[in-house]
Amino acid sequence: MLNLVLFGPPGAGKGTQAEFLIKDFDLNHISTGDLLRSEIAAETELGLKAKAFMDNGDLVPDEVVIGMIGSKLESNEASKGFIFDGFPRTVAQAEALDQLLTEHGTAVSAMLSLEVEKEELMKRLLNRGLTSGRSDDQDSSIIENRINNYNEKTAPLKDFYGAQSKLSPIEGQGSIEEIASRLTAAIKSL
Repeated sequence: MLNLVLFGPPGAGKGTQAEFLIKDFDLNHISTGDLLRSEIAAETELGLKAKAFMDNGDLVPDEVVIGMIGSKLESNEASKGFIFDGFPRTVAQAEALDQLLTEHGTAVSAMLSLEVEKEELMKRLLNRGLTSGRSDDQDSSIIENRINNYNEKTAPLKDFYGAQSKLSPIEGQGSIEEIASRLTAAIKSL
């Protein structure tokens, strides 16, 4: 089973590249945001728990998110693999994901880390803000804060997967097709 953690700062192109990888490698996409929304809409037990936290303005605890990912794995046991997008974001989440995958007889195959210069990220996000209308992509100080949060809280995951020899840094600048080609080459070399 091919299980990939698609990683990178805001604006690195994770969503765009995930679409190529899903199609090219016949993988299931696990986006925690999408997963939370679908579980809440389906009014599952975990969805109702998540909704209670979100309604109070609190973050959904890791164990609830891991439970949802576990349900997704169980409902797709015949899958060729998964792309994890937006999860894990902390070392504790990565450890929990490793444990969950082990319980399902599989493991993370690689962390594909899209490496993009800060100036390029700023440019991409501001452009996305113009076309998407997302308010968090229209203010350079908010964008800078998101990038700083990523560097402080999420980037340490590269060390976690690096220690397991599962880190694959990918040059995330260039055309969408060039980046997709680099990702595909990295996956085929696993």
